[in-house]
Order: sequence, then structure tokens, then C-alpha cells
Amino acid sequence: MLDVAIIGGGPAGLTAGLYAARAGLSCELFEGGFPGGQQATTNLVENYPGFPEGIGGPELSMAMQSQAERFGLRIRYDRVERVELQANPKRLFTVDGQVEARTVILCMGATPRPLGAPGEDRLRGRGVSYCATCDGAFYKGKDVAVVGGGDTAAEDALFLARIANSVTVIHRRDSFRAAKVLVRRMEEMKNIRFAYDTVVEEFLGQTALEGLRLKNLRSGQESRLPVAGVFVAVGNVPGSELVRGQVALDEGGYVLAGEDTRSSVPGVFAAGDIRKKPLRQIVCAVSDGAVAAGAAQQALL
Repeated sequence: MLDVAIIGGGPAGLTAGLYAARAGLSCELFEGGFPGGQQATTNLVENYPGFPEGIGGPELSMAMQSQAERFGLRIRYDRVERVELQANPKRLFTVDGQVEARTVILCMGATPRPLGAPGEDRLRGRGVSYCATCDGAFYKGKDVAVVGGGDTAAEDALFLARIANSVTVIHRRDSFRAAKVLVRRMEEMKNIRFAYDTVVEEFLGQTALEGLRLKNLRSGQESRLPVAGVFVAVGNVPGSELVRGQVALDEGGYVLAGEDTRSSVPGVFAAGDIRKKPLRQIVCAVSDGAVAAGAAQQALL
């Protein structure tokens, strides 16, 4: 019987494990892949406090893992396939068997929705990004593109326009879904351009992004847009399928949990990108993890 079971080994999960284990709770973290989550796939993290020169994502992930394990966190490389969160105790079913825990912290994160065009996977982290606030500073004074038509795409374009030489917003429709005030601000920026009715057919470059092959959906005409970076903003996919129907989710599939990380089910907490929140950054995820561990500890009293 565990005091705390953590599902997911990204920054939120590792921090929750660190705090729970350091508090003397029996705690195991279940990770079906490798610790670190999206952080571990990022070449350089420049906006995490304490590293003025930046730090590699894999390096930061390994440091978090090592620190948590030093305080007694046990990491099980075992994918959780089913849960019973309404039960008391809660039950987790993995490939290796069944685990019972008094509390559960959900840290399954979210993944950016890719475009699926050729070259995207190859150039991810090498010019292809899904987070303007994370990676925008790398493209100061350069030409970049944003793909998408919602609020996130508009906000990314406005953010990047303050850094980059030019920003081309690529949208498959002839008008934006973004709030009118955001669209108006984009239109007022002299270095933001628009490619309506256009999709990305291919990400060009072998070891670094060199440009995009575009196609106009109305005319069928193809063109090449030379850019150093492209920011894909077509939504995220939360990793909440495991708990769908057991905890309250919003319309996008994110777990409804406040700043106290408490979900709709007593003894179940949500931390990191899987939680409905205005900003998804590493520093926010580790904060959630610490809060969730403290909330779990209180629930065990």
C-alpha cells in the first residue's frame, strides 16, 4: 500500500516525488517511457531559474530524477493501463500487476498537436518549436513563422514580433478564430505578415530548419518561405484519456483542478500540463508538483 502514487515522470511528477519522498511518505512514480517528459526532448532550456547560461533539457531531467531518487522516490518504468480512482484505496493496473495507493497525483502532461507534414519530426528542436515563450529568444532578429489561427497563434505572433525580424502567420482558413482584439493588434504590427488559406506541405532542411514549403488551398499554388524557425500553435493533446470518466475534465480534456491541484475526486490531484491552467512552463509544472505533494500529505493526515 503506497501513500502516494504518481503517474507521469515529467517535471511535475519528479518534483511531486521529491517532495513526497522527502516528507517520509511511501511513494512510487510510474513512467511508461523515460523521465523528463517534453523537457527531456528540449535541446536547451533558457528560462528555468538558476541557470543563467541555460541547461540542456535531458541534463535538467536527469538532475531532477537523481535528486528525487536521493530522497527515496522509487521510479517504476511501468505504464499504467487502467485506474480505479473512486475506489478506496485507489487502484492502478499496470503491465506488471496491480498497485494500491491512498492518494494519486496525475502528471501525465500534454503534448503539442503536430501538423504531420514531412520533416516535422526530424527538425523538432532544430527550428520547429511548439512554444514561443520557451524558444522565441533563439530567433532574435531572424525571420520566423507561426502556424495556427486561434488565440495561442495570435499571442505567439505578437510575442515573437517583439523579438524577430519578421513573423509570417500561416492559417488554413481565410479568417482567424482568435479574439478580434488580438487580430487587430497583429494587423497593426508592421513586421507581421499573413498567409491565409495556406498549409505547410513540408518542413525543409536536414539538420536545421531552412524554410517551409507552402500550398495555397484556393489556387493550389506552392511556394517556399525561408524562415529560421516555425512555431506550431494548433493545440495540445492532454494525456488524460486514462482518467476520462473518473475525474472532471474541461472541454479540451484537461483535468479541472485549482491552484491547490485538487481534482473532483478526493485524494486525487493533478499537476503540470495536464491541469487546466493559463501557462504551461517547466517552472509552473514543478510548482504544481510541490503543491500536489503537500496536498496529498494533508489528505493522508
